Amino acid sequence: MSNTPHTLADEFPGLGDAIHKLKIANPDFAQLLVRYDEVNDQVHLAETNITPVDQLTETELRKERLRIKDAISQALSGQ
Repeated sequence: MSNTPHTLADEFPGLGDAIHKLKIANPDFAQLLVRYDEVNDQVHLAETNITPVDQLTETELRKERLRIKDAISQALSGQ
């Protein structure tokens, strides 16, 4: 398990199988998952000051992570 908070497993507990099935069936959804992980990693690095960014950039990264999470949630609810 990763030490990075807000992983997909944390955000969507119990939906691992559904996420996997949709990832296999839908390349756009698979890319959404990749993008979520990228942005989530950037947020984590910013929050821990490993890769410091200004407050506005950190806020925008958090907003982007939330937009992606919402898109993932919509895709999961539509299956």
